[in-house]
Order: sequence, then C-alpha cells, then structure tokens
Amino acid sequence: MSCAQAGPEESSTNASNTNNTSLNCTTNDELECKICYQRFNTHSRKPKILDCLHRVCARCLNKILDMGDGSSSISCPFCRHETQVSEFEVAGLPDDSNIMSRLAVRDKSWSSDHSKEVVLTPKSLSSNDSPSHDSSNCLVITIMEVQRDQQRSPSQNASSDYYGDLDSVSVASNSGVVDQDALSEFCNHVPRVLVWLLGFFYFGSLPLGIYLLVIQRVTLGIVCVSLVPSSLTVCLVYGFCQCLCQGMCDCSSRA
Repeated sequence: MSCAQAGPEESSTNASNTNNTSLNCTTNDELECKICYQRFNTHSRKPKILDCLHRVCARCLNKILDMGDGSSSISCPFCRHETQVSEFEVAGLPDDSNIMSRLAVRDKSWSSDHSKEVVLTPKSLSSNDSPSHDSSNCLVITIMEVQRDQQRSPSQNASSDYYGDLDSVSVASNSGVVDQDALSEFCNHVPRVLVWLLGFFYFGSLPLGIYLLVIQRVTLGIVCVSLVPSSLTVCLVYGFCQCLCQGMCDCSSRA
C-alpha cells in the first residue's frame, strides 16, 4: 500500500518541479524588453507599463518619443494604442512593481556575492590558492617600490657614465654658447659707448679749453680750443679734395 502511495507523490513532485521550471523561464523571459531585447535594470532601462498594459523599457520609450511628431503621446509598438505622457517625460509612466522588486532582489544578492576584495601582490599571484577573478569585482593593485641601494650591473654603470658624459658635454656646450652671446652683446655695445664718449669730449672741448686757459694751462687749453675748428677745417679740406678728385676723374673719362 505504501508503494502505491509513493507513485502519486513522486509524480506530483515532478509535476511541481516542471511547473516551477516553466515559471522561472517565463519570469526570466519577462525581465527583458521586447523591443531592444536588453534586460531591464533599475537605472536607465526601467520597465514602464503603458495604458494598454504592454511593458517597454524607458530607453526605448524615450527613443519612440524623440522620433515622434512632437505630440505628448506614445504609440504602443505592439498594439498602436496611444498613451498620454505628461510634459514629454517617460519617467512619469508607472513602473512594473513585480519586475522592479525582482531586480532589486537580484542586485542585492549580486552585491552580497561579489563584495569581497582581492589584493594583488606577488605572493598572492604566485600562489595556487589565490581567489578567482569571478569571485570579486574590485581589484586593489599594490605597486611595490624598487629598492635603490641594489648593486648595479656593469652595463648599467657604463650606461650611466655615458649619459653623465653626455650631460657634461651638453652643459659645457651650453655654457660656451652663453659666453659667446655675452661677448657678442659686449662687442655690440662698445662702439656705441665710444661714440658717446667721443661726442661728449668733442663738444665739450671748447669750454674745457677756455677753462684750461683761465687756470694758466695754456698748452692744453689751446689744443682743446683748436680741436673743434681744426676738425671742421679737416672735414672741409677732405670734402674739397674728394670733389676735386671726382671732377678730375669725370674729365679724364670723358676725354
């Protein structure tokens, strides 16, 4: 008798398992939008219910509203039923509370399962019992600083010496260029200074000569006083000679 009763119980258990499996499949199928075939979420793809009780994600509704003619209604993509939207906002449409609750439970369980952090160090990377990548969603990478007091190899020493020589050569060349620039600047300023000094001495020689004659420095006074007239005389004679030579050259060339 007990064996006869076990048969119906086993068949009822199998039937209930089959119904649960089909229910789970249907529920999982309802978690995605039938327009873009993307799964609903609690952020940009919230399941919105239209007046015709069809379910579409918020992103697809926004696209439908943007492609419309500017009206404040959304045409259902399945039955063409018009749903009024307040102030052109899809967020005002009601959410599917059942799917939203399932999404909240799923996000909570996912965050509790993936809340463990993994610290990546050379020891943990080389060990065989390190946690897998699927068991965490947060990676903390530790970068170890290389010790600077380690003995360098001969090649490193040679390369450092080579770069040191290059640095010294570049510094010496830069200093030579700076010195050359300073010398050129000095050479450019020297003629200007000499011209100013000669001009000051030339135009100040007449009052200086008068002062020297007053203090009984006759020789220096005569030289200073006669500097301006003598220089003017020399300039006039030079100009006359230049004109005379140019005229003689012109006459000889014409002859």
